[in-house]
Amino acid sequence: MTPFPPPLLFTEPWEYELRFPRDPRGPGIVRATLRAVLTAHGLRELVERAALLTSELTTNSVRYSGNHASVRLLWLHPVLRISVTDTNPELPEPLKPSAESVSTELEKGRGLFILDVLADRWGGCAIGEEPFGLGGKTLWFELSWGGPPPAPVPALAA
Repeated sequence: MTPFPPPLLFTEPWEYELRFPRDPRGPGIVRATLRAVLTAHGLRELVERAALLTSELTTNSVRYSGNHASVRLLWLHPVLRISVTDTNPELPEPLKPSAESVSTELEKGRGLFILDVLADRWGGCAIGEEPFGLGGKTLWFELSWGGPPPAPVPALAA
């Protein structure tokens, strides 16, 4: 039996969004969801890098934001963009190691260093105060798909 509607083609765009509370379990839930979504869409090649980078950004959201956060996965063949939005308007500063740096200071900015190394592109922007709520920021990164489209996998009906 074919599910209705039929599964999206590999080259068709899609988007998922997950909102999570300021809770230390949030990043793990986001990672599990991300792995399930990317695997279901045939993007296993991107899972490990996407999970590590998303984990860095969501952990910082839980640690430094005073409220909820959200993660958005957007596939525009051949690019996967993942963005994390939270209510802390302060953009993180890049890691600037020096001879005088104390080991505790090196923890800050590490996520941006990892983004520089593993993401194909990344960026961020502050979000101004909204009329009915908090402002915040969005940090995003992109990973490019480098392989051929995977063999279609039958979708499971819900």
